[in-house]
Amino acid sequence: MKGYWIARFDVADPEAHKRYAEAAKPAFEAAGAKFLARGGAAFAAEGQARARNVVIEFPSYQAAVDCYNSPVYRNAAKHREGLSIGEIVIVEGL
Repeated sequence: MKGYWIARFDVADPEAHKRYAEAAKPAFEAAGAKFLARGGAAFAAEGQARARNVVIEFPSYQAAVDCYNSPVYRNAAKHREGLSIGEIVIVEGL
């Protein structure tokens, strides 16, 4: 089954976020990730809204978890520490 990241963030520093995105790109490519939603319009039907919403598809749930835990991604994530707040949830597809 495929795996998905559902990431929701409020970004305080767009320039730092760009550095994060560039540094994370190799981790996503190595994991076979496909971006299904990245930014764009969003409607918070329930719960707290976030300014930036991303859905990323992976070949498997394990690939999604491994990407998050990879040294390349963990290093990239340091670019947004303290400069954004939000959540990343990794879910298994149907």
